[in-house]
Amino acid sequence: MLSLSIRRSVRGSLGGVWVRGPLPGGGAVLAPNHHSWWDGYVLREVALACGQPFSVLMTARQLARFPFLRRVGALRADEVRAGVRCARAGWLVVFPEGELHPAGPLRGVQPGAAWIARHAGAALVPAALRVVLRGAQFPEAFVRVGPPVDATELPGALAALLAELDADLLGSDPEAPLAGYLRLVPGRASRSDRLDWPSRLLAWLTGDRA
Repeated sequence: MLSLSIRRSVRGSLGGVWVRGPLPGGGAVLAPNHHSWWDGYVLREVALACGQPFSVLMTARQLARFPFLRRVGALRADEVRAGVRCARAGWLVVFPEGELHPAGPLRGVQPGAAWIARHAGAALVPAALRVVLRGAQFPEAFVRVGPPVDATELPGALAALLAELDADLLGSDPEAPLAGYLRLVPGRASRSDRLDWPSRLLAWLTGDRA
């Protein structure tokens, strides 16, 4: 029921999840920026769409507030040995900024994601995320994934990916799909994309036609 609730929340509140880049096919540590409440949920839906087991490290404070999230893959940030096991079996998300920050540039990179990847023998994969309101009624989530990197390369690779994603969004037509991104998870259609029955009735009564 909890898993279904998360899926309904993502698909009912966002206009979709769009992805660009090489998604890992096996055990990996995903190291994304953390600038939105939606980030963990979005990456979970991407993992499930790819058939990958999903886990995520959360701060002790957040997990204490929402302990039931353990049932869908959440681990406390200091449970690194459990994180290593999860990274060997599927995708483990570790936010290297350490906590949620306002949307903007990268706010530093902590060593935890690289440490777990090294001990698990798993790929360390940078990923840039944005959940933004463009030209539609509902926000959309965008994920740009890079190739695996070494620990020393992670800060630069993640900052570069985030800058590329921001540039993609800034240079796009807000009413058109973002070029180069695949909608991997469906979402809620905007009223600009579907004419609901009250609008159709009003158009018929007034005789207005496009």
